[in-house]
Amino acid sequence: MRAIIEQAKNEIATSVNSSLVLANWHIGHRINQEILKNERAEYGEEIIYKTSRALTLEYGRGYGLTNLFNMVKFSTIFPDLKILQTLSGQLSWSHFVELLYLDNPTKRDFYIEMARLERWSVRTLKDKIDSMTFERTCIAKQPEEAIKRELQNLRDENKLTPDMVFRDPYTLDFLNLRDPYTEREFENAILQSMEKFLLELGSDFAFLARQKRITIDGQDYYIDLYFFHRRLRCPIIIELKLGKFKAADKGQVELYLRWIEKYELQAGENPPIGIILCSEKTSEHVELLQLEKSGIRVAQFLTALPSKDVFQRELHKSIQMAREKISLQKVAKIDFP
Repeated sequence: MRAIIEQAKNEIATSVNSSLVLANWHIGHRINQEILKNERAEYGEEIIYKTSRALTLEYGRGYGLTNLFNMVKFSTIFPDLKILQTLSGQLSWSHFVELLYLDNPTKRDFYIEMARLERWSVRTLKDKIDSMTFERTCIAKQPEEAIKRELQNLRDENKLTPDMVFRDPYTLDFLNLRDPYTEREFENAILQSMEKFLLELGSDFAFLARQKRITIDGQDYYIDLYFFHRRLRCPIIIELKLGKFKAADKGQVELYLRWIEKYELQAGENPPIGIILCSEKTSEHVELLQLEKSGIRVAQFLTALPSKDVFQRELHKSIQMAREKISLQKVAKIDFP
């Protein structure tokens, strides 16, 4: 009986939320079409102010001047009512308000799809935007057309790709580590803050083991952190490295991956993926070793964050460089097929 009641409550809440989102869209659309006539908001500000006052007197909170302007912006940014009708059952008005002021439509689409898929709360969405999750996700380094294609696949099939899951860098300032520290201290700090670490990794990561022992030719090896990703349906290992990434790290992680593939992989699961989490990447090493062919990714971790402006500049610079490199590789393939 409790389950029936809870289900009914959830269905009512979803229905009310959907109606509110669509009503706000219609209000914004009508203001834009009939009062502003698609001109800048300042021209109709006095009329909107009077409208806001009248609606607030009659219906209470929710129709203040700022919210009415949000509704206008909402109807402009989301002109397709059919798409909105689908999203309105999954995202609340508060979600949409957080999304309204993102400057890049592709970035906005990313947050919409991930919030929908992973059922982010409004607070989680805000935290993801503030921590620049999109800019740190590997997909952001792809050309614009590739990002749109992957987002469309996600929209149509709820299908995640590794580029939409993995990030670089990972921000681990919550560990409160003080230099100098050892790899064991680093690992222990992660284990003590596992809930926050999982939030930084992203949803659908399930923690399986630490220092997982495997034996090859009578010799014991230990995998630092062992996870399983539900949507990617594959085991994931994370090796922690203080200092720069080294070529020898590839051989170590590749050995672990092949062992898991041989002895642990279950029917229906995808090949395992390895993440080498290091304090400094060596970009040319990563490029020359062609790590992704072996199912390996290298990412930097940050235990102390720079200012938001500096961090944003560095991420945008990294994205631009990665896209230019992809563009040059395409040109090279055309010139030398």
